[in-house]
Amino acid sequence: MERFTRTRRFLGEEKFSLLEQSMVTIVGLGAVGGYAAEGLARAGVGKLRLIDFDTIQKSNINRQILALENNLGELKVEAARKRIAQINPRCNVEALPLFAAEETLDEIFSPKPDILIDAIDALNPKVQLLVGAHKRDIATFSSMGAALRTDPEKIKTGDIMISSHCPLAKTVRNRLRRQGVTGGIQCVYSTEQVQFEYTGPEETAQPASIYENRGRKRNVLGSLPTITAIFGLILANAVLLQLTRTNEN
Repeated sequence: MERFTRTRRFLGEEKFSLLEQSMVTIVGLGAVGGYAAEGLARAGVGKLRLIDFDTIQKSNINRQILALENNLGELKVEAARKRIAQINPRCNVEALPLFAAEETLDEIFSPKPDILIDAIDALNPKVQLLVGAHKRDIATFSSMGAALRTDPEKIKTGDIMISSHCPLAKTVRNRLRRQGVTGGIQCVYSTEQVQFEYTGPEETAQPASIYENRGRKRNVLGSLPTITAIFGLILANAVLLQLTRTNEN
């Protein structure tokens, strides 16, 4: 009881009970998704399904809350499971080292979560995940581009179809429309102007998994740990408000 005293006092017993009974699936446990998982675990969410095929590398330490010297090479989902067990041993954590793609969506979404958090940055898997969630009528909160940004005051939330000034959001939005998705996906994005286009083959960080040859290689983009963490915590906050029906009119 003492572990969540302040959350209970803020939300009240009825709303806190909603958190304890909720299941959230998080796909991607990197710079954004790791902080999203942290926020939900510390708030008292009862069940988390964590999806990420990757392992922790030294290049992750500058911005990923899961990345430490003593867990280099470990699966991110396993590192997250162990960390959450230290935060809330009662949280039911499923750690699945899966690559998000069309053929894995049934497994990712079974059982159906109350909410999905999309925190992956690979373009094709991201679109497939969002389309799959939309078809299954799963409430979704998605992270757009956090790299290259420096101004936290320009971070916004809203439906992906009304987002602006984010090259990733623009590309994802166009692909979603071609798949018949015209709204209903909430996202966190930045209106800060950046010089970047999501085109062409790119360099990639060192892969370290059985899925290393899947899809296009991703760009290695610079980022600050502060901005990516804020993206993740904003996602977690939005999910907490929806799960507890807080701020509803």
